[in-house]
Amino acid sequence: MFNSKKISLYLFLLILIIALVACSNNSSGEADSNYPSKPITVIQGFDPGGGSDQLAQLTQPYIGEILDATLTNEYVPGAAGAIGWTRLAQKAKADGYTISITNSPMLMTNYIMNSEISYALEDFDPIANIVTDPGIIVVPKDSEFNTYEDLVEYLEANPNGLNVSHSGVGGDDFFTLLKWMNETGLSMEFIPYSGDGPAWQAAAGGDVEVNFNNLGVVFSQVQAGNLKALAVFSEERIDLLPDVPTAKELGVDVVSGSSRGYSAPKGLPEEIKQKLYDAFEELKEDPEFKAGLDKVALPMDIKIGEDYANFLKEEEEISKQIWEEVKDKYQE
Repeated sequence: MFNSKKISLYLFLLILIIALVACSNNSSGEADSNYPSKPITVIQGFDPGGGSDQLAQLTQPYIGEILDATLTNEYVPGAAGAIGWTRLAQKAKADGYTISITNSPMLMTNYIMNSEISYALEDFDPIANIVTDPGIIVVPKDSEFNTYEDLVEYLEANPNGLNVSHSGVGGDDFFTLLKWMNETGLSMEFIPYSGDGPAWQAAAGGDVEVNFNNLGVVFSQVQAGNLKALAVFSEERIDLLPDVPTAKELGVDVVSGSSRGYSAPKGLPEEIKQKLYDAFEELKEDPEFKAGLDKVALPMDIKIGEDYANFLKEEEEISKQIWEEVKDKYQE
């Protein structure tokens, strides 16, 4: 005679196993032999007009042509990209049809700085980094500051006497500001915005006196005369802005910026992963794409697959070290 309690237990265990297998399958995604056979959604964790959007507009027409697919942007701004990346890590199916632009160091600094953010680097399959965009200091076109030295002189006489906009707490601009403050001993009042676009627009509109941003994001505005560039955080001067000195030239040993690429949820099927790797390898050799980046002063820095994953891990370690040094000043 069967024991009804044992039968119930066996049924319960069987249902649990089936549920776990189903969850596993959802997490890993299913390989589509005809991939891509439908549009690919690209999650952007910031408002239109910033660095992520710029990368999408420059890159995705080429990738779409290579893959013979449509790439559609979904803007999910907020929490310095964390809302979008949490959605990618925890809700998106790992089938290649939902990917995201991932910004370094912001992807990692979000959870390094905030324990309430529940994703981590291990939740993603990095696909390819595309550009590394150096930081830059800009001011409104009618600003009293015409040179970096003008800005420093004012701040030495008026500590915290200026407002500075940046793309959000935990972003590369925020960390560039921290590095700059540590090196110079100067300070300004931080005003965070939800992305690079709103941050430079605040400066162009006169809502803030200074903006720390990325070269590629604000280059067209500097070229058009809407913003003035005072210094760039690159190793060497930028050819398209030959009169703008590097911070290192000015005695500030800071090289900093934002790397932007694409990642998928963890568990992407190998054949789909390889198709994406191959697409970005092909993009790397496209002279028209390279010329497009050069035109907007964006240095191409393509790292694919494991190279990109290792780069992100290194950035994570560097960001942890910086945050450990300064966190007591910014945590309540």
